[in-house]
Amino acid sequence: MSLPTDFTLDADGWCAAARRVPSPNCDDRSAGSALDLLIIHNISLPPGEFGGDCIEALFCNRLDYTAHPYFEQLRPLRVSAHFLVRRDGSLLQFVPTLRRAWHAGASTFAGRSHCNDFSIGIEMEGTDTQPFEPAQYRTLVGLSLALQARHALAAVVGHEHVAPGRKTDPGPFFDWQAYRNACLRAHFRRAPTACADTLPRFAGDTPTA
Repeated sequence: MSLPTDFTLDADGWCAAARRVPSPNCDDRSAGSALDLLIIHNISLPPGEFGGDCIEALFCNRLDYTAHPYFEQLRPLRVSAHFLVRRDGSLLQFVPTLRRAWHAGASTFAGRSHCNDFSIGIEMEGTDTQPFEPAQYRTLVGLSLALQARHALAAVVGHEHVAPGRKTDPGPFFDWQAYRNACLRAHFRRAPTACADTLPRFAGDTPTA
């Protein structure tokens, strides 16, 4: 399949490249909240298995909890993310960026709690125990630059950085350096005279507490 290329966001924050799967698990952001943080997660359902519609079903409250023994513990959850990048690089969107998705839980960044208020959440289909696919990084880079252009993000971090001790994703196999470098290359291809300072700071060179 061909990877998405047009990551333009409309007035509400829906991405042209993404297949829309609207989730009820979202609400309005608090008035005056800055939207300046991007949080990267990973997810697979059942754990370690890829493909299928279980992630979509979870985010849309239609998961069959009897379909796998692991799913019963998910029954009380009402969660979502703004985006999901599948293993083949395809992109799904559950919540428009101007609304608050329920992805970070109890979290803190740079002295601010409740990261859902001021962040965008991207789920990478994957686990803590294996590498992500090149196609996923290509989609993530294009999406990240579009989000930066629209929302002037200040930082990009992992779930593990805003909820240390509670969360470990996107995990040790997420290549932060390659992701950052790819964002820089794409940024300068589009705007050769641009300044790198217009990009957000990435995990590893960003204070997270």
